[in-house]
Amino acid sequence: MNRLQSIRPFGQRIWLDNLSRELIASGELARLLADDGIAGVTSNPAIFYKAISGDASYQADLARLKADAGLSAEARYEALVVPDIQAACDLLRGQYDASQGNDGYVSLEVSPELSNDEAGTLAAARRLWAEIARPNAMIKIPATAAGIRAFQTLTREGVNVNITLLFSLPQVEAVWDAYIAGLSARHADGKDVSGVKAVASFFLSRVDSLLDPQVAEAHKGKVAIALSKAAYARYLERFHGAEFAALKAAGARPQYLLWASTGTKNAAYSDVLYVESLIGDETVNTVPDGTLAAFRDHGQAALTLPEGMDEAQTLLHAVGASGVDLAAAGDKLQQDGLKLFEDAFEQLLKLTA
Repeated sequence: MNRLQSIRPFGQRIWLDNLSRELIASGELARLLADDGIAGVTSNPAIFYKAISGDASYQADLARLKADAGLSAEARYEALVVPDIQAACDLLRGQYDASQGNDGYVSLEVSPELSNDEAGTLAAARRLWAEIARPNAMIKIPATAAGIRAFQTLTREGVNVNITLLFSLPQVEAVWDAYIAGLSARHADGKDVSGVKAVASFFLSRVDSLLDPQVAEAHKGKVAIALSKAAYARYLERFHGAEFAALKAAGARPQYLLWASTGTKNAAYSDVLYVESLIGDETVNTVPDGTLAAFRDHGQAALTLPEGMDEAQTLLHAVGASGVDLAAAGDKLQQDGLKLFEDAFEQLLKLTA
């Protein structure tokens, strides 16, 4: 069996962290779905900057859009990429239908400039959801305080959301609070909760890049995985316990953890570290092209996520006792991540101005 396909029996799905018009038109995305079992696609401003600046197939449409002086740079950007999202959704629709809505999603991010603007995030998310008009689309929103409030409202409205830039356990808990509150309100409204799907994107390699210089030698390269295991333990408690039982009985889906930033940044570590170490049921791992190729070549699939839960907690306790504030580190990483997305989005708008 294909090494990537061999992850599926353990209940995890692999999503591709890349999208472009060429990837779709060339048939490469369809091949990845068929051969590697890719079950979803994520995008972000940096991915689309690379696509639009380097993919010749955008240029005629971009010239046409620029000729319309009534369009803003952001409107031109959306007009370029929404068809790509729709096309990817259509390619993945078979998986969506076959899994009764569990697989087959494609994410498009709202403008990072709205990260602290709840009303603006809501307006943009509703507009993009309506424009894409696919049940297997996901609107990507950063997990700022404003973003989490918007997420709760959108969940109540039945919009699928990929809430992103999570780096700490308090951030994840706040997202789950909002998801459960939004679903509870939707259920109280008398609306169907079974069609709502959301994921919580927890970032990994950036955690170790920040904390490795601050932790003991024995803990280097291990904090992100330990945090992920601790988050998964809480996921099991919250979504497979009494708290979620009534919603589950009504057909609601748990909010899966999605492992993001899984390309290894430290060359001293395995290039499949953040895939091999976190394979488990009811999770997603979104991987960039390089990590996908590495796992296809030499990755080993095994049920690793539930292993070492106690050791993970012990490690996190030791790191905290050494003076490292993991919650503060998570907040810093989220702000740094927002800045990276904002910079990429600014460069994108220069392309379409």
